[in-house]
Amino acid sequence: MKEYKGGRPYYGYSVGVLMLDMEAPLIPGNVGNAMSYDFPVLYKVLEGLPADWWCDEIGPDESRCQIFIDAAKELEAKGCKAITSGCGFFAIYQKRVAEAVNIPVFLSPLLMVPMLSRMLGGNRVGILTAGGAHLKGDFLKTVGIDETVNYAVGGLENTEEFYNVHVTCKKKTINPEKMEGEVVAAAKALVAKYPDIKAFVFECSDIPPFARAVVRETGIPVFDFIGLAHMVARAIVPPVYPEFMG
Repeated sequence: MKEYKGGRPYYGYSVGVLMLDMEAPLIPGNVGNAMSYDFPVLYKVLEGLPADWWCDEIGPDESRCQIFIDAAKELEAKGCKAITSGCGFFAIYQKRVAEAVNIPVFLSPLLMVPMLSRMLGGNRVGILTAGGAHLKGDFLKTVGIDETVNYAVGGLENTEEFYNVHVTCKKKTINPEKMEGEVVAAAKALVAKYPDIKAFVFECSDIPPFARAVVRETGIPVFDFIGLAHMVARAIVPPVYPEFMG
């Protein structure tokens, strides 16, 4: 009989999730809602990192990167077998954090964009983000999105419900129906501008609750944080298949 080693006060989670220091309502489908997963996750709050860290007066500086690295090491020490995050803009720290721990790190769905570009035979990947004007430069280059990748960026910074709930955090309640309409409208606008879009990547962890609505209204597949997390979790704990052949 196999024996198991102790040493921690709790067990059973495969993926650790690094979350921003905020109190916005996060509905199922959001990275920050544990009901979004088919497996247990362990959350760790990045104390002092607000929702708008990527566009505030400090931005992605070295001190914030160190906060991230320290938190990732803590999740690894607690037994997590992979680490993700609650903000796609953390792509800028992907290389540094992955090098600092000994488990897989996937901080942003943007990691999937180069892969999808190749899967789509050169057709365009539409990236939907909380802040389109800021998603450029090192936020993209650090995860392999360069001039060889055909993509377009659409932002939600001009929305009312989404931006006030998830970015400025001025609104303390959420209207999912209204937010869904804003996300679908942004997706449709991006497709209208770039008709060759064949897949969406939702950069932001707050958009996945509306993936089904976007697919329904556009017919275009959506790739996001939650799908990526399930792929990684399945690699960590592969399913046991029945021996029955039929």
